[in-house]
Amino acid sequence: MESIAQPLPETGKRVRWHRLRGLSDCVSELWRCRELFRVLAGRDLKVRYKQSLLGAAWAILQPASMTFVFTIVFGYFLKTSDENIPLPLFFYVTTAPWAFLAASLGASVGSLVNNLSLVTKVRFPREILVIAGIGALGVDFLIALCLFPLLLLVWPISMSLSVLWLPLLLTLQILLITGIGLIIAASNVFYRDLRFLVPLGLQLWFFASPVMYSVSMVPERFRRFYMLNPMAPILNGYRETLLYGNSPQLGWLVLAALTSIFIFILGYWAFKRLEPAFADVI
Repeated sequence: MESIAQPLPETGKRVRWHRLRGLSDCVSELWRCRELFRVLAGRDLKVRYKQSLLGAAWAILQPASMTFVFTIVFGYFLKTSDENIPLPLFFYVTTAPWAFLAASLGASVGSLVNNLSLVTKVRFPREILVIAGIGALGVDFLIALCLFPLLLLVWPISMSLSVLWLPLLLTLQILLITGIGLIIAASNVFYRDLRFLVPLGLQLWFFASPVMYSVSMVPERFRRFYMLNPMAPILNGYRETLLYGNSPQLGWLVLAALTSIFIFILGYWAFKRLEPAFADVI
């Protein structure tokens, strides 16, 4: 009797394997497009500073101007200060990371709709457009960080090995920004209201994050809920490691890490699910 081979039912293990293989394929595809990432990020940098008198100095001027205003308002008008840390340092270590986040999410809104010809005519992983924009602004952030050692010459403080936490804090912030940026970019293809909603959301998020105040100023009964904001442990971590010589609070940092990783995975998954419809809708 001739036997007919029947396909085996796909088990949970095989489903997980296919999902992992799909994720691996996405990572491999992004790696193969690394040259495209470099070109797009370089293009964004050139366009941003084209015919600009100060050029890349604007990357420093934005957080520096915010720091100056905060120092005047809180140090001289409201008479609030930290006895151990000069106010310019206190504000700069959080305004620079926040400026990176705000600029990245603002750029992510139009990263697809502003590249109509690429999205509709060229086959490539569209998330590169979002990631390249964030990468270009990451260069601005690194330039902005170069001002911090100069500030230390004016307001010297002691540093410790706690600065070794900085790469982890920056990685978590980039994961969070990229995840949200992918969601925003994909959603804006279908709902153009995002270009109005994102600036409003950033304003509200700014006041809900410890940029111009410390976490210790949040009432104890609200602090546990407050720290669910993933940027709260990250920004607090920048202050603790750079200014106070302490390690970040591990419990809150783990929560921020889990939240950032989850949002990154969710954003990437949502983006790839919606990607086939981009060319038709745009």
